[in-house]
This record gives sequence, C-alpha cells and structure tokens, in this order.
Amino acid sequence: MGGTKDGTASDGLVVEERGGDLLAVCFTAMAGPCELLLPASDRADARELGGLVAREAWRVEQKYSRYRSDSVLAWLHSHRGGNVVVDEETALLLDFARTCFMMSDGLFDITSGVLRGAWTFDGSDRIPAPAVIEGLLPLVGFDKLEWQSPRLMLPAGMELDFGGLGKEYAVDRAYDILADCRSAAFLINFGGDLRANRPPPCGVWQVGVERPDSDREAVLLLELEHGALATSGDSRRFLLKDGIRYGHVLNPRTGWPVVGAPRSVTVAASSCTEAGLLSTLAMLQGSGAQAFLAEEGVRHWVLL
Repeated sequence: MGGTKDGTASDGLVVEERGGDLLAVCFTAMAGPCELLLPASDRADARELGGLVAREAWRVEQKYSRYRSDSVLAWLHSHRGGNVVVDEETALLLDFARTCFMMSDGLFDITSGVLRGAWTFDGSDRIPAPAVIEGLLPLVGFDKLEWQSPRLMLPAGMELDFGGLGKEYAVDRAYDILADCRSAAFLINFGGDLRANRPPPCGVWQVGVERPDSDREAVLLLELEHGALATSGDSRRFLLKDGIRYGHVLNPRTGWPVVGAPRSVTVAASSCTEAGLLSTLAMLQGSGAQAFLAEEGVRHWVLL
C-alpha cells in the first residue's frame, strides 16, 4: 500500500491507535474529518472496513454536492424549468425533504440555499441590504416545486441543497453497509455526527461536544452505548455588526438569521438523520429551542 508525505495512504485512509484499545480509520469527506472507530484488531481488517465507510461517504458527497459539476444537483439545476425523472435514492430524499418542510411549517427547506446569494458568514460586518434578501425570497419554498415521485420540475432560478441532511444521511448509509457485514462494535463519526451499533469492550463510547468558538475544546463528554448523535451550531460562521451577532442559521421564511438561537444543540436519536433533523429544527426555533426539544421528548444538550 502506497502512501503520501503526510502519512496518508494512497487510498485516502489513515489508521491510528486511540485510547481504550481502539483503532480509528480516518479520512476526509464533506469538507471535514471523518472516522470509523473499532476495538483494536488487525489493522488490515480495520482498513478494509474503513474503506467501505469512506467509499460510501465519498459516493454520497459526489452525488449530492452543490460544489461539483458532475453531481445530481448540478444536473437538476441544469434542467430547471423542465420536467425530469430522478433516481430512486434522490426520490426518497426529496420525499423526506417534503415531510421535513411540512412538519416544520416551512422552517426546514432544502430550497433555501439560494439565500447564500445574499449572506456570506465570514466573521465580517457585511450585512446584506434588505432589498437583496427580499429579491431572493420568491425563489424559496419547497411548495413551489412540482414534485410527484419520481418526476420533478424545479422552477427557473430555484436551487436544491441537501446540505442540511446530507452528512447525517451518509452516516446512516455507511452504518447500514457496515452493519450488514459486521456484528462487533463500531462507531461512525462524520464531523461530529455519529452512530454506533453497540458499546465497545472497554465500556461505552465517549463523545466530546466542543465549546462554541473554541479550538476543538470539549465542554461536554457524553457516553453513548448505541444509537446516534448529531450537533447543529453556529460557532464558526457568523457576522458581527454594531455588537449584534448574526449566526448562519437562516429562517427561510424571512431570509434573516434566526434570533436567539443557541450556539450549539446536540440530539440523541435512533438514526443520525433523525438526530440531525431534530437538532436543526431546534436551532430554527431560536430561543424556543429547549422547549421544542423537551416537547419532542428526546435526549438533548444545549449550549447557549
């Protein structure tokens, strides 16, 4: 197996030893660090299993990335205004996105990515003019799509963005693939969104939740036996003007950042997709995040 100067193998995987007699198979996907954690075993076997996880992460990223010209999203955007037939996987994601839109009264909306044309959350004080935001709002709204599976008509000027659920979906897809071929313990972690099948021999999985605005400093240490955790937050993407902090979580109905949202919300659920949806919906509730999560009856941790 070949390698690179930084120690990364030619297949993009790095196997590291971790505390508690664990091995971590590390790689990069979806603009962040990803890993598969396993009880210490044969490194070749760990690399093979990590390859299964990494290839699925890369597949989902390639298919639904808004940054690639060869993605399904790019193809859909190139056919705006016309009727197209989508594949089964994309149809399932669109059905799920419609359900999220309806159950959130329009707060979870995969068409809201067009608002990036107004906002750039780079830590500066450049707040867009209200007229710019108002000009984009007619292009936001899942209910403006013509969607009857498997046929879609995306109106001219509108965009789809699966970023709000893509990473969590990739975790669950990789989990299902690995669970089909492995009964021993494992944990999949894609940039802090994770899912485990069972506890490791050393006891429980320990998961750190970073302090907002810190350099990877864990403020919470959670114990997980099985299931999923997902975290939503705005610690690194914001604007600051006249002492007011504008986080990157936008209300798609107004086009403006949500007011009073927590800095970070972590939710536990049976799947990563469910945990990610609930953590995002909580952020969209603003100051009502904790009340929303309490009403949902899910385990959660909120950092203000």
